[in-house]
Amino acid sequence: MAATASRLAFLVLAAIPWATGPAKALDPRYPDWPCQQLKVPGISVASVWTGPPIDSVDQQQLAELKDSDLAARLAARRTPMDEARKLIEGFLAGAKAAKQTRATALFAELYSILDAQRNEVMNGIERFSHKEKAMAEDIRAKTHKLQQLQDAANGNQAEIDDLANQLSWETRIFEDRRKSTSYVCEVPVLIEKRLFDLGRAIQDAANANPEAN
Repeated sequence: MAATASRLAFLVLAAIPWATGPAKALDPRYPDWPCQQLKVPGISVASVWTGPPIDSVDQQQLAELKDSDLAARLAARRTPMDEARKLIEGFLAGAKAAKQTRATALFAELYSILDAQRNEVMNGIERFSHKEKAMAEDIRAKTHKLQQLQDAANGNQAEIDDLANQLSWETRIFEDRRKSTSYVCEVPVLIEKRLFDLGRAIQDAANANPEAN
C-alpha cells in the first residue's frame, strides 16, 4: 500500500508541468495561469464588434437594458443562438433610424456582462491553480517523508500506513482536479466566442432591411 501510494504520487506530480512552480508558467507575468491558451485580460472590443464605438452609447437605453432581462438572457449560453437572434430582432424591430443606436447599446451591455464574467472565470482559474500548486508541494513533502520512513531501519509501520493512505487519497483528488483543468480553461474562450456571435447577430439585425430605416 505504501509503495503504491508513493509511486502514484510521483506519477501525478511528474504529469503536471505547471505544478512545480512559477518557472513553468507559459507567461511569467501570470505564474498561476495553468492553461495552454495565453492569458489575455479583457476582451478586445475590435475583435468581437464591427459597429459604432460602444463608449458613447445612449445612457438611457443602457439603463433600460439593465432593468430588463434581455441582455442576461442573451449572455446565458443556455439560450440557443437561434433563440438569441429572434430576441435581438424583436428588440430592434421598429426602431427605424434609431436601430443602430439601440443595437450598439445592446452590444455595450452584453460586452459589460460577458467581459466581467470572463474575468471572474479567469480569476477563479488562477485561484484553482494556486491551490493545486500548494497541494502538489504538500504531496511532494509527504512522499519524501514516506520514503524516509520506509528507508528507516526501524520504521513505524502504523505511521507508514497512515501516511500512505493520506497520499493515496490526496493524489487521487489531485488527479481528478487536474483532469477538469482542460475543460475549465475552455470557458473564457467560449465566453468570448459567445460575445462575438452575439455581436454579429446584432449587426445582422441592425443592417437588415435598410430601406425601412
